[in-house]
Amino acid sequence: MIAVIGCGYWGKNLVRNFHALGALSTVCEATPAGRELAAKLAPGVKVVEDMQAVLDDPAIVGVVIATPAETHADLSARALAAGKHVLCEKPLALRYPDGARVVEQARAAGRVLMVGHILEYHPAILELRRLIAEGQLGSLRYIYSNRLNLGKIRREENILWSFAPHDIAVILRLVGALPFQVSAAGGSYITPNIADVTVTQLLFDNGVGAHIFVSWLNPFKEQKLVVVGSQRMASFDDISKELVLYDQRVDVSENGPIPVKGEGVKIAYSADEPLRLECQAFLDAIAGKAPPLTDGQSALRVLRVLQAAQRSLITQGQAVSLPME
Repeated sequence: MIAVIGCGYWGKNLVRNFHALGALSTVCEATPAGRELAAKLAPGVKVVEDMQAVLDDPAIVGVVIATPAETHADLSARALAAGKHVLCEKPLALRYPDGARVVEQARAAGRVLMVGHILEYHPAILELRRLIAEGQLGSLRYIYSNRLNLGKIRREENILWSFAPHDIAVILRLVGALPFQVSAAGGSYITPNIADVTVTQLLFDNGVGAHIFVSWLNPFKEQKLVVVGSQRMASFDDISKELVLYDQRVDVSENGPIPVKGEGVKIAYSADEPLRLECQAFLDAIAGKAPPLTDGQSALRVLRVLQAAQRSLITQGQAVSLPME
């Protein structure tokens, strides 16, 4: 059985999904409002205030961490030390060394450690990966993502650590490698030293480039990923829920580059809820059916890029080379 730690902004969605899957036994929540919400979302499920009650329960085999980001590493370590499998919301930690310690602890204990990079479980992204693997886009050239909204503005971690992990995880998966260089620029307009807007650029050894634009100071919501290949281009709009494959490219001739424009075709994909697929993947990993896609090593790759981007952000856009500790 599973316990969810935290029934707040995102935790409530995890509570709903694990309850629907018939795997939820306990919700741990510090606030009275959160405990009341948990009782409504998951009738009959035990609701407790102290995490120790979860760790002491031998019937609970998996713990889901949905608390503020600065607590993720410590709470994951506590759960692993108690012999539990762990699904931790992103990011796994706010410092790479802390994340590395948790990953090593899970390896040594022989426990599943999975991180909630939910976009990797989105059926549209899975379909996009299939198109790329089949060579439908040709060779990858450029990828960019925009993740923009007004709020939720945080004071614990900046926009880079709050929004960008989703897009970093997907870009690393699509390219199949870590970038060799990362640079980031942005600004803090609400809380001093907490960036509200960032643009991160990634350069890969195979010539692929990428950029990630994130902001919680935007007048409209936008969640869009664009992939440019040598033969075709593709876009996924998570607001309109459209995955489109464009028969467009740029040919190079003796007279210079020639844009070749064609029609866009909508690509169908499963309507399954990404979070439901993520939760099921955690249950399957615990049962030994399949290792998690977003495992500890995946989390560390994302943390490497985040830490490099943060260092670049602090140094006003100075490029940072990977690998780095």
